[in-house]
Amino acid sequence: MLLTASQVHWISGLHPSKEELTAKIRYRAEEVACRLIENKEDSLTVMFDEPQFAITPGQSIVFYDQEVCLGGAVIETRTHSLK
Repeated sequence: MLLTASQVHWISGLHPSKEELTAKIRYRAEEVACRLIENKEDSLTVMFDEPQFAITPGQSIVFYDQEVCLGGAVIETRTHSLK
């Protein structure tokens, strides 16, 4: 399962060096493993190994490296596979 996100903001100002992180797509959701693919300066694709419930365009996705919040983005689209 994939989503694309824009308006990416990294707290450090830099894209994280790790490609595998965890993310939350809802406030009370568990963090789930994901991989990031940078599309362009302000857009990225997020790949999840497991299907995710309620990926909603317009909502935020927040990225973590263990206990550290790295930043976030606004969900634009969702899909089930790369095309």
